[in-house]
Amino acid sequence: MPVYLWEGRTLSGAIQRGEIEVPDERALQVLLRQKGIVLLKAKKKPLELRLPFFGRRIKKRDVLIFTQQLSAMINAGLPLLQSLEILVQQTENKALKEVIQKVKQDVEGGMSFAGALKKHPRAFDRLYVDMVVAGEQSGNLDLMLKRVANHMEKMENLKRKVRSAMVYPSIIVIVAILVTIVLLVFVIPTFEKLFRDVGMGLPLPTQMVINLSKFTKANFPYALLALIGAALGLRYYYRTEKGKFVIDSLLLRLPVFGILFKKVAIARFARTLATLVTSGVPILEALEIVSATSGNRKVEKAVLEARSQLQEGQSLALPLSKSGVFPPMVTYMISVGESTGNLEGMLEKVADFYEADVDQAMANLSSLIEPVLIVFLGVLIGGLVVSMYLPIFKMAAAI
Repeated sequence: MPVYLWEGRTLSGAIQRGEIEVPDERALQVLLRQKGIVLLKAKKKPLELRLPFFGRRIKKRDVLIFTQQLSAMINAGLPLLQSLEILVQQTENKALKEVIQKVKQDVEGGMSFAGALKKHPRAFDRLYVDMVVAGEQSGNLDLMLKRVANHMEKMENLKRKVRSAMVYPSIIVIVAILVTIVLLVFVIPTFEKLFRDVGMGLPLPTQMVINLSKFTKANFPYALLALIGAALGLRYYYRTEKGKFVIDSLLLRLPVFGILFKKVAIARFARTLATLVTSGVPILEALEIVSATSGNRKVEKAVLEARSQLQEGQSLALPLSKSGVFPPMVTYMISVGESTGNLEGMLEKVADFYEADVDQAMANLSSLIEPVLIVFLGVLIGGLVVSMYLPIFKMAAAI
């Protein structure tokens, strides 16, 4: 359906503007009249050229800012619809702007705010929607939105720290591979021609590198296709239930990085569960939401098994301790929280501890990985260069 930009006058004489998706101008006029607005002028919104993968992504950061602003407006006493209208006007992300506009229209049509958000899972996940449900039922929507925003901010900070820790080694490895390919395909063949013209015998390391260069140059297109095919195959396998569980389990067992991934998963689990329990979401429903937002299929399985046993009357700590994912300290604190009736407080402490532990682990990782990368580069690039200069050193010694 076309989208109309409209301007109208309320019964009190105030001018209002907006945009709405309706079949035609007549339907727009009827819809506005039902809201007590007299249509003054309307025009169809021009169609936008939408290229795939460009400008249509809703970033978590944009949703976070929207949530913070909406919470502040509602806390200041502004009605929900007016707050949404203001946010429609000032949101820069076009995809999120359209979503907020549709949410506003649904709320105007009598739908609950949570129900309107639920129609847009690309922007608002289940945790977000359930927190809004709790806020609407308790009459503390602004407080719940503030808690959602705080939770999102902590999760984004955690994700950003992990990404920043992975960027440096990833760039170094990629650059090293590219430099090696350039040396093997373009530089070493020049040396090989020089040595062949001289007609001298080559040391074993030099001969091995020249053979590798010939193999790489002859098979580079096929190797590249094989690498792309392997990446696509791995991606397809990861999308299957079995593949996701196998790969996520392997990630938790990786040397050095596996410990970091496990700490991040535990911090996310504790923070999300604490936020939901504090907001009044029932524990069984909260565990289901936590499992879906854990980001790791092995952690998800452990949480769902704990939820199932909790339904049967067992404690939460016992099945978590048997999963092999959660350390004894975590399960002990959860057990203490259950026995004292302060589960959310203990979960907050676990989350704070592991978020600080992740910071320390990443600092240690940086200090550990730098010398490893230096040795890696020295052996790889330096080995290639030295192997090419060995015959030259031999020629110089003979002269």
